[in-house]
Amino acid sequence: MTSEIVIIGGGVIGLAIAIELKLRGTNVTVLCRDFQAAATHAAAGMLAPDAENITNEAMLSLCWRSRALYPDWTRKLEELTGLNTGYRPCGILAPVFEEAGGRGDEGAGGAGGEKLILSSPSSPSSPAYWLNKEAIHQYQPGLGAEVVGGWWYPEDAQVDNKALAHVLRTAAESIGVELKDGITVEGFLQQQGQVVGVQTNAGIIRATHYVLASGAWSNELLPLPVVPRKGQMLSVRIPEFAPDLPLKRVLFGQNIYIVPRCDRLVIGATSEDVGFTPNNTPDGIQKLLQAAIRLYPQLKHYPIQEFWWGFRPATPDELPILGTSHCQNLTFATGHYRNGILLTPVTAALIADLILEQKPDPLLADFHYSRFQSQPSTSTPMLTHSANFSNGHHTAISPLPIQDSPLIIAGKTFQSRLMTGTGKYRSIEEMQQSVVASDCQIVTVAVRRVQTKAPGHEGLAEALDWTKIWMLPNTAGCQTAEEAIRVARLGREMAKLLGQEDNNFVKLEVIPDLKYLLPDPIGTLQAAEQLVKEGFAVLPYINADPMLAKRLEEVGCATVMPLASPIGSGQGLKTTANIQIIIENAGIPVVVDAGIGSPSEAAQAMELGADVLLINSAIALSPNPAAMALAMNLATVAGRLAYLAGRMPIKDYASPSSPLTGTITS
Repeated sequence: MTSEIVIIGGGVIGLAIAIELKLRGTNVTVLCRDFQAAATHAAAGMLAPDAENITNEAMLSLCWRSRALYPDWTRKLEELTGLNTGYRPCGILAPVFEEAGGRGDEGAGGAGGEKLILSSPSSPSSPAYWLNKEAIHQYQPGLGAEVVGGWWYPEDAQVDNKALAHVLRTAAESIGVELKDGITVEGFLQQQGQVVGVQTNAGIIRATHYVLASGAWSNELLPLPVVPRKGQMLSVRIPEFAPDLPLKRVLFGQNIYIVPRCDRLVIGATSEDVGFTPNNTPDGIQKLLQAAIRLYPQLKHYPIQEFWWGFRPATPDELPILGTSHCQNLTFATGHYRNGILLTPVTAALIADLILEQKPDPLLADFHYSRFQSQPSTSTPMLTHSANFSNGHHTAISPLPIQDSPLIIAGKTFQSRLMTGTGKYRSIEEMQQSVVASDCQIVTVAVRRVQTKAPGHEGLAEALDWTKIWMLPNTAGCQTAEEAIRVARLGREMAKLLGQEDNNFVKLEVIPDLKYLLPDPIGTLQAAEQLVKEGFAVLPYINADPMLAKRLEEVGCATVMPLASPIGSGQGLKTTANIQIIIENAGIPVVVDAGIGSPSEAAQAMELGADVLLINSAIALSPNPAAMALAMNLATVAGRLAYLAGRMPIKDYASPSSPLTGTITS
């Protein structure tokens, strides 16, 4: 199918953008994987830029602008649908306990015994008022005895988040937005800086323009630093005859908020870095209830009504990612974290303006994805491909004194026959120095470890000069073919984000065996077949199995990569006979991968006729990685040269080096 604009993500952000675009005359399709799992359900609908005490100026401006849009925006939605969004400009009360620091203490210190004092407002249009202990307990009866004062933010508001989500979906349907549920987007299809389609569980879907609004799941499609933050929530029912005056105002406390609705109180929310782990937990609910009862004690008598959870999309700086992307026809609207509901109307307006009028609002510059892409380190020289030592200085390798054909993988030519990795180094600097010393042109990168910023992989994407090095994304950590296919797609996008637009390489690893780390031949073949169909240059890591190697070549793999011995073992060549058979029968390059521990073993592998070596652990775990990288480089060249020259015959008896004729005798 083809649509004018496809929006990936059916939460409130995606739906609001779709409605805005549709009302401006475009045809829009929204792809939604699971409406019930959206971040909308981890929210309470507070519109609270002041109560949140946002300190980033650009973020505060964005939030204020969005809050100002809410009255007209919700009115328009209610007119379209005849439904109520639950929008209420009710203000928010932020009680402070005695030990609390910050704004509460400052206000309390200046109270002077008066019941109400106007504090220095956050802005002239967004005032904040300090209430001392007597005033706040009069203003909102029923607060906990430990509350010593609080801030009143009259401009903050609330909306019923679940009602809003229902209204947005109803509005989208009523104006002709195409909503496709149960659609999981598996990857982007890109060509020459354009998205040409999205691969989904229902086939390829194409459009003229694409919007990524998939929240916490964005990181599964593109290498964006967006991770899920699980939020647990619950509600209690307000009894018909509550013992005290009912709660009329939103309470924004320390790590807790209580939002009154017509017949219930909404209590939230935890913030947990547990990935996509579902369900409520006793610990999470207990913490919420303890904090809520401390703030508003009488709710301990209210019957519990409901528990739920959701996944907020968090970025490292807790600010959203908005605006243009690395592709001309792909726009980002993700990473809203705690403020997705608040920022929905302004996000919809800004993204629609950007797409339809090509007029980026100046404010978008502060939320561009490029803010997470730091410059390469200048403390260590980048790759120059002249990394061999002579008397302690770098000099280029002399041309081989024998004719050699170039190394060609998937139509791309390389001079170096040594690939290296980026894992297991003690520091980024040691990795950089080793890559330089190895004189390699291909460096393999574990997509999952870069994405999760695993120890030793923080900043890895920026640590090398990718204009000089060809990235080989690998699917390390994948235990099934399905996982490997998804990570391969992500790796291709990572290479494109780093400027390698035509990089379709992937080192395919499918390893369910966590003890011996042996690759799964069946899963590897299945994944390879699918990835070849999707246009990847597949470099599969395999046992030294000649039959599997030939089958992988037949399905279209760019190389085969048999192991010399188990990964990281340093045992050297334990599969020599099988590797020789693979080399003899192969019509594609053979890369000896895993287990090489010393330069002599590297040279031996090349003497067998291997086309390339991939060496990581032997370099990274050496006491002097850069020196070992140089040694491996020299050994690779020496082994290749020896293979081309041809070795002398092996004899069963001695043969003198000097002739016996013409010798002097007594």
